[in-house]
Amino acid sequence: MRAETVKRNTPSAKGAGRGLVRAILGLGVAGLAACGPITAPKPTDPDALADYREANDKYEPLNRKMYAVNMAVYKYGFRPVGKAYIWAVPKVVRNSLGNMTQTFGEPAVFFNDVGAGRPRRAGDTFVRWTVNMTVGVGGLIDVAGMLGYPHHDNDAGLTLANWGVPSGPYLFLPGLGPSSFRDAAGYGVNQAFSPLNYVPRGYGLLTFNWAYNIVGVVNGAANSIDAFDQVQRDALDPYAFIRSAYQQQRQSQADAIRNDHRATVPDWYN
Repeated sequence: MRAETVKRNTPSAKGAGRGLVRAILGLGVAGLAACGPITAPKPTDPDALADYREANDKYEPLNRKMYAVNMAVYKYGFRPVGKAYIWAVPKVVRNSLGNMTQTFGEPAVFFNDVGAGRPRRAGDTFVRWTVNMTVGVGGLIDVAGMLGYPHHDNDAGLTLANWGVPSGPYLFLPGLGPSSFRDAAGYGVNQAFSPLNYVPRGYGLLTFNWAYNIVGVVNGAANSIDAFDQVQRDALDPYAFIRSAYQQQRQSQADAIRNDHRATVPDWYN
């Protein structure tokens, strides 16, 4: 299976719903860390040292414990919920809800496009958000994609990568999954770019905010079931496979931003 089939969580899977997961999983972090070493010793054998550096997983003992906890929560929590969600909700509705949560995440992508110094990408994102929020009925229909403005990924971690900030060691975080020092720091910045965090917290709006985040988490889990099941079934070491897939995907996303040298405005504007 190609590494790209394991995708990083999208902005739709972040927020209040993820906060619940982090709170639950975070209860066991201190206990797990106390059960043994949290860093892997650096090998002396040249071949083993090369593999160690390529993996960039200094905290592998602790990361594997976090992975085991996350997968237990997924197996006994998110997977059954996701299966029930797939059974109960038609695919066309699931796709529409996925479009909506992606659209609500576009402002964070826009600000990171600006921060990365890519005005053309920022313009594409702005068009996507404007069109889908209006003609697309609040993002339920991806009209912008039909018009030639597909979604692209960007976040604060990728923006920092674009400016040469190294990733730091690989991390597997409770409730967030694969990450790194740079991406973990960027996660907090991304939350600051989410417009829902600045909406007045009336009862109705608070209910919508929770519903939006919960739908995003459940929809994301449902969409990932087949990929996760295949990894668990086919990979010799699922943890290492997910680590490699994540690192390759992040590098590919960073390269796409770095290599986007399109003109500031589209041809039709000239």
